[in-house]
Amino acid sequence: MATVATNLKRGQCINYKGETGIVLGLEHRTPGKGNALIMATIRSFQTGKTKDIRFASGDKVEIVQSDRQKLEFSYKDQTGYHFMDTTTYETISLNEDLLEDAKDLLIDALEVEVLYVDHKAVSIELPSNVELEVTESAPGVKGDTATAATKEAKLETGLLVQVPLFIGPGDKIKVSSDEKKYVGRV
Repeated sequence: MATVATNLKRGQCINYKGETGIVLGLEHRTPGKGNALIMATIRSFQTGKTKDIRFASGDKVEIVQSDRQKLEFSYKDQTGYHFMDTTTYETISLNEDLLEDAKDLLIDALEVEVLYVDHKAVSIELPSNVELEVTESAPGVKGDTATAATKEAKLETGLLVQVPLFIGPGDKIKVSSDEKKYVGRV
């Protein structure tokens, strides 16, 4: 199915010059002279790389049929990462390659959304923030709060993040899944 570039939407899957990818962002630009342009940020499913593509407003773009499925993370072993479909209780296994950016944020029962193109999982989307427990951190120094000082903390998944000095082992914190940074205390 093809559409004009002005009808593109964030989250759609497209095929462009032989590559299939997802539209991460769109910006409509109208220069002083000439026709309007659409700047689309696309992440390729084949390479995993993100690139900006410029379309003229009348360009045709092929939309690829895709499905989304909510799954709950169960466990990881040597064969891959295993998720459960909460409606059918079926276990679905995904390769580590697909989870490259997400694997250090996965905890038991975390609900994720998996994108399928041609019945093949191509992308995983985490919630915007993930709640994780601090397992290790250096003690904060009393009176050292005049500045926004931070220290490194190790989380239950092994991820290392910078946290404020008052955060200690056993505390639950919110971590941004996009930037993998401390957002706040739970």
